[in-house]
Amino acid sequence: MTITYDEPFGPEYVRPTPAPCPNCPCCSARLCEKGAASVMQCHGHVADPATVAVVSACPCSAETTRGTHAWRVAQTRVVKHATEQPLPKAAEHVLRALAGGESFRDPTEELRGLRARRYADGQEDAWRITQLGRRYLLALEEPRYTSAVYVNAVDVKTRTAKVVVLGWHMEREVTVLADFLAQAVGLELAALPGRYLDAKVNLGVADPDDLVLTRIQMPEEITEDYAAVRPLRIAKGGAR
Repeated sequence: MTITYDEPFGPEYVRPTPAPCPNCPCCSARLCEKGAASVMQCHGHVADPATVAVVSACPCSAETTRGTHAWRVAQTRVVKHATEQPLPKAAEHVLRALAGGESFRDPTEELRGLRARRYADGQEDAWRITQLGRRYLLALEEPRYTSAVYVNAVDVKTRTAKVVVLGWHMEREVTVLADFLAQAVGLELAALPGRYLDAKVNLGVADPDDLVLTRIQMPEEITEDYAAVRPLRIAKGGAR
């Protein structure tokens, strides 16, 4: 006769707790790594509504945090707005007044539109200009030039590209969002490395992260001039 019984003291399988992010109190390190390298940010990588509410303001992936994908998208959006379809003069006047701490009147309620674009925030007498608002004003004034751009490599996992903006520096690599390049010229990511492109760029900046490429297109003709200014590291097959 065989006697069977349930073992109440068997092993209990518990999913390991992910390591917390060292830079924020709301997310795991893995979630912040994914969020920072995605336009969806941290909240776009969780399904539970309660968790979304907790991580929605995570600074590690926010568009206000330098270097995140969301930040790069926001920089491009704001520069394109300023250079291609700028605000009405009344809205620009209000934004400049906020930037300079000046008093102003807002008879046409431009502040509502500025807040919707995240160029300003606050209410009543406590309005202030945001980082994006200041970036917009800077984009109105900074010179932009057409430059050849050489694509060195593409990281499909992070959807970023390493490019050399020849009008800015002959060798230093610049990180840009690969999808911006691919969509602008109608190519797959895998077809980008080794390509020359043309773009409008603010060449006067010191930090490569401050370079914003717009009006990206295939050059009309690859000339000997492009080959003459080809980055040295390409010819050598590696970084210096």
